[in-house]
Amino acid sequence: MPVTIENHPWFKHYPEGIPHEINADAYPSLVEMIEDGFTKFSDNAAYSNLGKEMTFGELDRLSVSFAAYLQHLGLGKGDKLAIQMPNCLQYPVVMFGALRAGLTVVNTNPLYTPREMKHQFKDSGAKAIVIVANFAYNLEKVLAETDIKHVFITSLGDMLSFPKKQIVNFVVKTVKKMVPPFNIPGTIDLNSALAQGKSYAYKKPELKGSDLAFIQYTGGTTGVSKGAMLSHRNIVANVEGNDAWQGILTDTVSDEKIIAVAALPLYHIYALTVNALSALKTGVMNLLITNPRDMEAFIKDLKKNPPHIFTGLNTLYNGLLNHPKIGEVDFSKLVITTAGGMALQSVVAKRWQERTGVMPTEGYGLSETSPVLTSNPLVGVNKIGTIGLPWPSTDIKIMKDDQSWGGVGEVGEICAHGPQVMSGYYNRPDETALVMYTDPADGRIWFKTGDIGMMDEDGYFKIVDRKKDMILVSGFNVYPNEIEEVVAQCPGVLEVACLGVPDEKSNEVVKVFIVKKDPSLTEEAVRAYCKDNLTGYKCPKHIEFRTELPKTNVGKILRRALRDE
Repeated sequence: MPVTIENHPWFKHYPEGIPHEINADAYPSLVEMIEDGFTKFSDNAAYSNLGKEMTFGELDRLSVSFAAYLQHLGLGKGDKLAIQMPNCLQYPVVMFGALRAGLTVVNTNPLYTPREMKHQFKDSGAKAIVIVANFAYNLEKVLAETDIKHVFITSLGDMLSFPKKQIVNFVVKTVKKMVPPFNIPGTIDLNSALAQGKSYAYKKPELKGSDLAFIQYTGGTTGVSKGAMLSHRNIVANVEGNDAWQGILTDTVSDEKIIAVAALPLYHIYALTVNALSALKTGVMNLLITNPRDMEAFIKDLKKNPPHIFTGLNTLYNGLLNHPKIGEVDFSKLVITTAGGMALQSVVAKRWQERTGVMPTEGYGLSETSPVLTSNPLVGVNKIGTIGLPWPSTDIKIMKDDQSWGGVGEVGEICAHGPQVMSGYYNRPDETALVMYTDPADGRIWFKTGDIGMMDEDGYFKIVDRKKDMILVSGFNVYPNEIEEVVAQCPGVLEVACLGVPDEKSNEVVKVFIVKKDPSLTEEAVRAYCKDNLTGYKCPKHIEFRTELPKTNVGKILRRALRDE
């Protein structure tokens, strides 16, 4: 289909200077993009965490050392390495090192329970893992049931300068007792590996754009956690799109050091692409916030590092705005505030603009799309309540129930076509088939997002509902199927249904309805069982016991009926 204003009405609302198309093949692979960025911005600060800055040049040397060490172990193209850590300086070193060795990165939430970890490691076939010591006790419980042969351990303060390194590690382990004891024979200390890696030869891998860069786990359109296969070309395309979209403003900043706040975890696809990888194109410094819930420390970091770019989500901005010391932060340099992961509330957006002078621009994307598909323009009309305009080289259409394409104002499933769209779910052709649609008219393949939306006459898109029963807790997807499966195994539970209910702080929270098998079952027992088997944000905030649950005439539990109540 020829690209025209008629079939792409959003083009007429693109700010001047933003191209209609980007070059998804600007680099043969991410390795060349990494090398280019490290060389171009060698002297720039790349990351800052807990007061320690690391330049792109230092990151270059450390990541090559890690890549060489991995290759020395016999790991290479196609092998999977899991990374399980919060935002700290070790993350970019390990992530870039793994990619430079030709490995595929499997990002893992550090707060996952052993059950969740085992599924992800077994499903991906990860052969190695880099994990922060705080969470190694959980790895010990499942390691024997995985293919992981090499375990790298690091402590949170390991890349800080003396004496802060020693102080942070002492406080975390001894004072706050945040490192439960573990016993995993043969672990490799990450700092030792980096030191040894300097003496090993590094060989740049031969990679193509179609090779797998990341397996990013998501619930997809069902509740089964599965890995979205993101190629080097997928990620390069989204980084190029981000550079085109934001460059019109970042190019106007004259400060030698441009600071981007990275409060969202880098293992989350949004921060991974928009913060960690996009910095290779701009040379900005990412201010890594290890624990954004510690608002007091967060505010201190912001006071020391007045930001130019802020990436976040509604709950983060709301939390900062309600902190009594937010007025002490200098926002005079701020030029970009982006919001993703969940709906941006208009009251929060307006309060943020009043406080900082910058209106947040809301966007939309998924793990399956690397992630960004649409965003409100940074210059021009920012329509609060919409997810904005499709990015360059990105086509968005609305599919109606009869699989025909909808017009302006018609409601249907949001479908995406573009170079950032995944090739499918790892080792799950059945699940892939459910979300990929081939248009018989032109043969183009579209990803069906599962979100229900519409397009207005200007080409701005809006989400009006979710096709799937997914619950959105502070930007993280929670799938009722998974929660129900876990709760159903709790002793004393006969039946369970799960859904999301509105929450002022988190957008939505999890609620479960339970029919007891054992009359003595308590709310406390259910909570304790969930805590052992589910990450914190997936745990039910509300538990309601019922004598029965609404069902269809064939016995299927009706979540809709519970929601309508």
